[in-house]
Amino acid sequence: MYPATRTERFYENVQLKYQLFNSIFITLPFRAIDNTGALLPLFSELCDEGFKHGKSPEEIFNEFSDKYLQEFDEEKKIGLMFRFIQYVERQVVLFDAIEDAAFSTLHNLEGSGTLREAREKAETHGSMPELREFLEDFSIRPVLTAHPTQFYPGSVLGIITDLTDAIKKNNLTEIQTLLAQLGKTPFIKKEKPTPFDEAVSLLWYLENVFYKAAGDISTYIQDAVYQGELLSDPVMSFGFWPGGDRDGNPFVTTEITLNVADRLRTTILKCYYNDIRNLKRHLTFNSVHDMVGLLEDKLYRSVFYSKGDIFITKEELKEALLEIRAIIIEKHQSLYLDEVDNLINKLNLFGFHFATLDIRQNSKIHNAVFADIIKYLQEHHEFDADYNDLDEIGKIKALGTIKTTISPELFDDEDTRKTLESILAIKIIQERNGEKGSNRYIISNNESALNVLELLTMFSLLGYKNPQVDIMPLFETVDDLEDAGHVMQLLYENDRYAAHLKNRGNKQSIMLGFSDGTKDGGYLMANWGIFKAKESLTQMARSHDVKVVFFDGRGGPPARGGGKTHKFYASLGNTIENKEIQITIQGQTISSNFGTLDSCRFNLENLLSAGITNGVFKKDDKEFTQDQKAMLDELAKLGYEKYMAFKGHPKFLPYLDQMSTLNYYAKTNIGSRPSKRNSGTELDFSALRAIPFVGSWSQLKQNVPGFFGVGHALGQFEKEGRWEEVQSLYHESLFFRTLLENSMMSLSKSFFPLTAYMKNDSEFGEFWTIIHEEYKETRRLLLKLSGYKELMENYPDGWASIKVRENIVLPLLTIQQYALTKIRQIKSGKGDEGMLETYEKIVTRSLFGNINASRNSA
Repeated sequence: MYPATRTERFYENVQLKYQLFNSIFITLPFRAIDNTGALLPLFSELCDEGFKHGKSPEEIFNEFSDKYLQEFDEEKKIGLMFRFIQYVERQVVLFDAIEDAAFSTLHNLEGSGTLREAREKAETHGSMPELREFLEDFSIRPVLTAHPTQFYPGSVLGIITDLTDAIKKNNLTEIQTLLAQLGKTPFIKKEKPTPFDEAVSLLWYLENVFYKAAGDISTYIQDAVYQGELLSDPVMSFGFWPGGDRDGNPFVTTEITLNVADRLRTTILKCYYNDIRNLKRHLTFNSVHDMVGLLEDKLYRSVFYSKGDIFITKEELKEALLEIRAIIIEKHQSLYLDEVDNLINKLNLFGFHFATLDIRQNSKIHNAVFADIIKYLQEHHEFDADYNDLDEIGKIKALGTIKTTISPELFDDEDTRKTLESILAIKIIQERNGEKGSNRYIISNNESALNVLELLTMFSLLGYKNPQVDIMPLFETVDDLEDAGHVMQLLYENDRYAAHLKNRGNKQSIMLGFSDGTKDGGYLMANWGIFKAKESLTQMARSHDVKVVFFDGRGGPPARGGGKTHKFYASLGNTIENKEIQITIQGQTISSNFGTLDSCRFNLENLLSAGITNGVFKKDDKEFTQDQKAMLDELAKLGYEKYMAFKGHPKFLPYLDQMSTLNYYAKTNIGSRPSKRNSGTELDFSALRAIPFVGSWSQLKQNVPGFFGVGHALGQFEKEGRWEEVQSLYHESLFFRTLLENSMMSLSKSFFPLTAYMKNDSEFGEFWTIIHEEYKETRRLLLKLSGYKELMENYPDGWASIKVRENIVLPLLTIQQYALTKIRQIKSGKGDEGMLETYEKIVTRSLFGNINASRNSA
């Protein structure tokens, strides 16, 4: 009998189970749900049929009302809509849990992209020494961010975890109980979370998933690659943004930053304490048992009896564990050595900080803060230069003449005080958690070398002589990416900054942002622009004897840099520095890719394997030829021109404002951060954050940022008789192929029948048609290029998952569009004004399930 295909495994282990457990869910006797379970499938069927026949969401809901709700007044209909939304949210949770439970069945945990494959490949090719050497100088760093792209509260995440476990065990009684609990558990937070709340939520993943998965991976590398020798350097580290990311978030205070750092330390010490307790049960031998008991006591007091006091240092803990290790090797036949080694590896990975708390602020805030500082220094005759009248080079020179010190309390401006306090907080955290507790300061929207040097000056003004901190520029817009090489050249050739870099081991970290790049210049230009920026920055760093490390701000959907992450990194080639892979993970990407031990280990190994592929197995692969680069330049330029013309359309902002859910993201209580960088009521594109921008297109099922301009660019080559050139590039370049495969995912999750009624709108009909035509052209040409009959044909299980999820949320999307239609009617004077708030609540509530259902976009 042949083994089941991926599609067959998905159908048997996910789709069939979902149908079974959903039928149980439908029959549960909830008073609040009433007859929802019976009516929802009927509504879903009408939605499916209605959209096939070109009906609008309003027509579909009215038809449903005429057929099944004859006795319902308007209030009861509204109540049913809310219940439908609540029910669909829970169906999504059920599907999440079933997919999580089937992860090891759907994915080969020892196959392609895993460390076992990499090791076996190295053995076959005689590359084991090279693999060992590569891993001594390579690492990955996932960075958890609090960006609100998922809406499950902690209580629901707990149910998903328990439900996943029950489904794995086929425990029907427990499954039924958990489904009943799910039906009664609220999904909505009444108040916005604070940054500290967000930190606590994400700490759950560090404590319950990453801690064990990362430790196990390190131990596997120790055993399988280094024949049991302890690793000299960890192959992983972790970053953390909640509580440190100030960009556009006025609610992040110095107190919260310090409290989050304390919680990170306390949590990792608790993890060590639990492991030590387990070790104590096994290491019952003479001369070892008492040593373990002493460690247990010191960790216990540090975690449970401490108000910030630590009764054992990281160095003391490591020294004791190494001594215990030596004794059990010498005297006790290495009994339980693997457990001791595993704990030592975790200590090397997580230290006493667990994850590095990054500090981030926007360059525009820094500009105002530094202007305030200069004004103060001039008023107090501490600085004589007429700074504001100088050009960039003049300002850079003038900065080197500032020798005084300041403190935050000298300033009345709140932004100035907060920014200076955040710099001082780094020193406090390093004293408590070690240097890695907080040693990176990221400047968002970095536009110049001056942005970096003014921040370095702020450190010196606050008394830091040799700050143990990496100052990291974040280049995001198309223009900033093009200028990034010049910016870094100015820094590398500046004596003050060169001295700072030398103090940091001549290592420069640079962050590159996909989200704002896509929003600014479109899909092709953002991705190719980042690739070219990395090449330029790599060349610039190598010529100045600097080791450059890239940190990618990649989101869940392809429009924000997501998609097949491991294929993206495996495709970069040796013209881009590859000593570390650093990446943001956020929202639904955390729960979908790293939410269980199986998925976390699999995806961490994928990142490690991508680096190994580039650094060991494909390091001599040919680079892009000049002709290929010229072609990519041309494609990116064509896509950029098409996107910029689209973005410049007079209906672009009004369409987002009036026809999408953009204005409802701020009302969702899902994250502590405002949905835009300014507080004005006018829609300002430059201040608009990437998440609500990309998310609004996703709610419309139009996914514009993930494909717009691609079809136009490919179409121009087709018209000019150059199609064979594009085909050759597609087959020869993994980078280009991955880029287009990720765009296919965006197309797969688009559904234009949902909004087809807009083509008849007197104001927005033409604009909707522009989007639809580009969608059709992109789809046609991607299928032609790939040779597929259907999108994502090479990922049949992924496509099957998307289809089920899209089917689950179709009723919710229909209700959302119905409510948006009613809101527009009311605002134009054609409806009951008293219902406006109710319909706005429907739109806001319907955001949740649709985003949660999109977890497989990562």
